Amino acid sequence: MLTSPRRTRLTVTKCFGRERVGLLVLLFSAAACTQGTQIDKPARDETPDRASQEDAARGASRNLSAAEFATAARFVDRADPAGLLFTYRNGEEAGHIVIPESLGGGVGLLDYDGDGRMDVFLPGGGHFGDPLEPLGNSSGLFRNGGSLTFHNVSMNAGVAEPTQYSHGAAVADFDGDGFPDVLVTGYGGLTLHHNNGDGTFRNVAPAAGLNDRAWSSSAAWGDLTGDGHLDLYVAHYVNWSPENNPHCPGPEGTREICPPRRFQPLADLLYVNNGDGTFRDGSAEAGLRSDGKGLGVLIADADLDGKLDVYVSNDTVSNFLYRGKGGGKLEDASMFSGTALSDRGLPDGSMGIDLGDYDLDGLPDLWVANYENESFALYRNRGDFFFQHASRSTGVTAVGAMYVGWGTVFFDFDHDGDEDIFVSNGHVIRYPPAAPVRQKPLLFQNDKGWFHDVASAAGEYMSQPHMGRGVAAGDLDGDGDLDLVVSHINEPVALLTNESAGGRSWVGLRLIGRQSARDAVGALVSLRTGDKRQTRQRKGGGSYASSHDPRLFFGLGDATRVDELEIRWPSGTVQTLHDVPAGRVVTVVEPAE
Repeated sequence: MLTSPRRTRLTVTKCFGRERVGLLVLLFSAAACTQGTQIDKPARDETPDRASQEDAARGASRNLSAAEFATAARFVDRADPAGLLFTYRNGEEAGHIVIPESLGGGVGLLDYDGDGRMDVFLPGGGHFGDPLEPLGNSSGLFRNGGSLTFHNVSMNAGVAEPTQYSHGAAVADFDGDGFPDVLVTGYGGLTLHHNNGDGTFRNVAPAAGLNDRAWSSSAAWGDLTGDGHLDLYVAHYVNWSPENNPHCPGPEGTREICPPRRFQPLADLLYVNNGDGTFRDGSAEAGLRSDGKGLGVLIADADLDGKLDVYVSNDTVSNFLYRGKGGGKLEDASMFSGTALSDRGLPDGSMGIDLGDYDLDGLPDLWVANYENESFALYRNRGDFFFQHASRSTGVTAVGAMYVGWGTVFFDFDHDGDEDIFVSNGHVIRYPPAAPVRQKPLLFQNDKGWFHDVASAAGEYMSQPHMGRGVAAGDLDGDGDLDLVVSHINEPVALLTNESAGGRSWVGLRLIGRQSARDAVGALVSLRTGDKRQTRQRKGGGSYASSHDPRLFFGLGDATRVDELEIRWPSGTVQTLHDVPAGRVVTVVEPAE
């Protein structure tokens, strides 16, 4: 049985109050504030070796096959009847067999028109001119019309015109005007689709100073300077170009996609938001490293000190974990944190990443989807910015080592109060010697901190192989459980509606910052029902090249109300709500001061 960490006391400002708006959405705003309220802050557990032994003993008794473990998981691909018809294409038909073909694309979920329903943005990938030149395909924007129907509004919205061979979609309201914007990454530069608020977008990247032309994969938004404006971290991959395109042999005289080890890394960039619609390069000031081959990036408060940290998953070189120091400065904590390497002390081929509290100890843990013959990495947070590789002691390694993982997410698909994990898989080369090119996804159901892969029992899509890449989780049909949108290479996008049985209760949370940036990246939410407590964070980035539903969803089991809900905003203000009804989305506005 897991023990709770020691806790220290922290004095903060506490604000609370509420006002009812509408039938299903409650708007909570500040009615009063009191100074000097104390909240618990987890401190480092000083007995990681003992905890590891307890984890291993617990896991030995749960070594069940998927068939033996009872699950209510069920996901159904309804993209076709819903009208979410789109395919990411990588241009492989040209026969060049080059590394840009391997990355694939992501998914962006956003309510672009403010009607309360999650819409879907999908980068389109690209093709190749002759001579070899990466060119862009159109992106797709699909408006959610309700009742699980989607309408392609790409042309009318002004997002269809391609500007680069695209990969990622990083969604955020970067200028705080109340309408979410979309940054698109890829080969050939960045596109920043600014939401005009009337159903249309315009590309403001050049005017905003986003002049990055390097090959970008993923990006994440978060206020790293603490000035109330969202900054932008852009992860770069390798220095491939049509001029730097070596021949890599495959079997029997064929050509194979070159591995990332054949190329030099590209330095990441941090764009600091000036607050006037423009950005400046703050990479040197922040202290960014230049030796990564980034594929995923996540911005969150990993040590709960109130400052945002940055985690970058790199391909074949060590991962980066930067500890936020405030004012846009970052400290490289990669090696001493324990999150840079595998449990064998080697760098992994890392793609998708996420953060969640899988063991309900109040400390955010890190998760990384890796390459074949490498364990997917679950880094358990032991406090004081120290993490312990826990994949073996939690059942993760039981799935074997044939998978190449990409998009991934912590989400409580069955509303039982703990977070499960989904991973989208697919190979990156044409002729893998041991693993298949198309691969089945993984659905790890959390059983008190032990993970069972139940994908084979969760429906037709989950039991079939795919060329999976980015994934985003969100409530697409308005029923309170989390659905999945999965992008593939040269295969139609999947809309996996969550139809898992159980009938458990839930509550959703929409956060709106006022002192903090409007998107409130880094906000920490602690929810209590009876003697059970859960924590979630509003995160920037994550998965692979994708953006999840910005609302936070909690499974409540059999509880019909939330006894206490506490929000620590990025500004440091703490807001507490009591007796919150279940079964609805609650909107909480940060107190103005």
